[in-house]
Amino acid sequence: MEYLNQTPVASAIFIFTLVTSIYAFSNPGIYGKFMLHPYSVSRGQRVYSIFTSGMIHQDWMHLFFNMFSFYFFAFPLERMMGHWQFGILYVASLALSDMSTILKYKDQFGYNSLGASGAISAVVFSYILFNPMATIGVFFIPMNAVVFGILYLVYSAYASRQSSHINHDAHFFGALSGLIITIIFVPGIIPAFLRQLGM
Repeated sequence: MEYLNQTPVASAIFIFTLVTSIYAFSNPGIYGKFMLHPYSVSRGQRVYSIFTSGMIHQDWMHLFFNMFSFYFFAFPLERMMGHWQFGILYVASLALSDMSTILKYKDQFGYNSLGASGAISAVVFSYILFNPMATIGVFFIPMNAVVFGILYLVYSAYASRQSSHINHDAHFFGALSGLIITIIFVPGIIPAFLRQLGM
């Protein structure tokens, strides 16, 4: 109940994503309806999939990693930035992170994408703006949040140019969306960020 009272938006997203993803695991037809299909979206069809694609995941491991990251960053972030601000950041980043994917694959009928990674990247990078001196564990290796952020962006930009089943474009543009939306919603976040860095 504490989570529902203090972080109702993050709690609702967390529960809803778990329920829809687990339901899809045993109902494959959901994938065809919910997955992002750039070919269709670019032609004005299934536009809703920009949002529904973030409600489903490929498998248990995909779901675990995304929800694990969401749990550790989204709940404290909602407390720091506010309920409606967090809600808008998550939903808007879910859509914005897919824009480059839609443009990139608009002529490839066989391409689909799913998962909440773009929005979760936005959450993580928004959190970094609030707490740049935090330590983030990457495969059990502790790393400064800012260093992690820089390496994450560089890797995502590089990996997006390689052939992969992982949508690194969504990771990159989701992270940028999180930074931009946070700067818009939280006046003074940049000076506070710099002060924490001793600048």
